[in-house]
Amino acid sequence: MGISEGEKAIGFELEANNGTTVNIESFNGEKNVVLCFYPKNHLFACPSKMVFEMAKSVISVYSKIESTNSVIFAISIDTVDSQQEFVREYEIPYLHLSDTKKNVCKKYAGLNIVGLAKRSTFIIDKQGIVKKIFRGFDVKNHGAEILDTLERLNQSN
Repeated sequence: MGISEGEKAIGFELEANNGTTVNIESFNGEKNVVLCFYPKNHLFACPSKMVFEMAKSVISVYSKIESTNSVIFAISIDTVDSQQEFVREYEIPYLHLSDTKKNVCKKYAGLNIVGLAKRSTFIIDKQGIVKKIFRGFDVKNHGAEILDTLERLNQSN
C-alpha cells in the first residue's frame, strides 16, 4: 500500500489552483514538503465540513509552517477550476493541486471505495525522504501536529 515512512518520496508534477505546475522534486535540497491529501472540495454540492475544518487548522499556523523552511500543498481529485473556486471562497493561502487522473493520490494516499483520495498527510524532508505519515487524524488539531513535526524535523537536521 503506497509509500511508507523512511522511503524516498515519489516525484510528480500537478497543476495548481493558480495555473502553475508544481514539481515536487524541485524542492529537494531546499525545503521540507507537506502534502495534505483529502477526498474532495465539495461533497454533494456543499463544502465538506472536514475539509474546511482542516483548512482552518492549517491556515491558523500557516506562517509558522513557512518559517520552518517548508511548503505545504493540498491535493485532491478536483479540477483546477474547482480548486481555484475553493481556495478563493475560503481564502486559503497555500496551493491546492489537481490530480484528476488520480495517479498521485493512488501512489501516496490510496483511494477509498468511491475513488477519492483517503485523508492523509505526508511530511517529506529536504532530502526527499518521507519522515511522517498522518492517517485518521483530528482535523481541528492537524495544523498544530504538522507544525510540531516540522519543528522537530528541523531540530534533528
